[in-house]
Amino acid sequence: MLRILHVNKYLYRRGGAEAYMLELADLQGRHGHEVAFFGMDHPDNPPQRYAAHLPPFVSLDPPPSSIGEQLATAAHIVYSPASRRGIEQVVRSFRPDVAHVHNIYHQLSPSVLRPLAEHGVPTVLTLHDYKLICPSYQLLDHGRVCEACLGGRFHHAVLRRCMDSSLAASTLVAVESTLHRLTRAYGVARFIISPSRFLAGKMLQAGVYPERLTVLDHFVDTARTAPKAAPGGWVLFAGRLAPEKGLDVLIEAIARVGLGAELDVAGEGPERTRLEVLAEARAPGRVRFHGRLPKDRLLDLVRSAAVVAVPSRWHENQPMAVLEAFACGVPVVTTNLGGLPELVDQGRDGVVVDADDVEALAGALEGLLADPGRAFAMGRAARAKAEQRFAPAQHLDRLEQLYRRAA
Repeated sequence: MLRILHVNKYLYRRGGAEAYMLELADLQGRHGHEVAFFGMDHPDNPPQRYAAHLPPFVSLDPPPSSIGEQLATAAHIVYSPASRRGIEQVVRSFRPDVAHVHNIYHQLSPSVLRPLAEHGVPTVLTLHDYKLICPSYQLLDHGRVCEACLGGRFHHAVLRRCMDSSLAASTLVAVESTLHRLTRAYGVARFIISPSRFLAGKMLQAGVYPERLTVLDHFVDTARTAPKAAPGGWVLFAGRLAPEKGLDVLIEAIARVGLGAELDVAGEGPERTRLEVLAEARAPGRVRFHGRLPKDRLLDLVRSAAVVAVPSRWHENQPMAVLEAFACGVPVVTTNLGGLPELVDQGRDGVVVDADDVEALAGALEGLLADPGRAFAMGRAARAKAEQRFAPAQHLDRLEQLYRRAA
């Protein structure tokens, strides 16, 4: 049995990183390991064993307005004394055999890493985005794919103002990335896990700890996920309502699909109001926004769909939305960016189209909606892939090998 400390800025199911962490912790607990968490104190957190030691919630949306608040936030992003003090207390109390670190930048900062090393706790890091090579973490510049900062050229973030079109915010994240690179802040991690070959390739291209990098798929538990029982249904989008997710493109596509096609949207985010207005203007009465859903209700919604759409316009890593759709026996229509094409076998368990191509997306969706039997058969192939490639047992075995090698 291992004592495993999971470290992530959010400790509730907020996005893909949190979904993976919480599913993994549950899997590890069921296999006899003892699991604890460290992250921000947040009103949406479930009850936490070490709540008294969690650093205070830091909100960056909206960004601080006064000069004093901006300076304090900048200092916190680079190095958080509260996060360091908190994790030291948790390490002394829990005495973990290994720390598994996820997303820590901005709110926690790499200040949580050095105390782990000082206390002799081996650390592995799972990458969920491109933060180690891109100050704004998405390889995007005003909505367009960008690799200008690759290799440590972080000044491009300032020149392009790619963080919220703000000179101040872009300068801050560029300084943050530069300092963390110069101080090798993430060098504490003995292994760095990339769920997609694409992300791993970008890390290697940028020279980020190549000797520590390993590729390991996420997992999905098909034994605890019932598959879709019969053909039929409409289109589902599940994810954060943010520009890079491409939901606006999907709404435009739904407007062009015949058959009275309908779209269910599960998730929250800063773009919700704008997207609701767009949906009412382009596809009135055919788009339903459900907000953030608990996992059981979300999976019910997935099973009711004929197809799940992942219309991302950024280099996704390995989104859980695709794996959960496959586990439910539902095919996926997605774009050709990042790790997404690694997941879908074209025409067998889904369809891959060009990003931002409304016509191609509409055509792919209409083709599946018009032939429910074909969509259902593709869903069965997706389920079989989930059972074989993304099985929990093989994921846990590989991960435990890394934990022990790290130790």
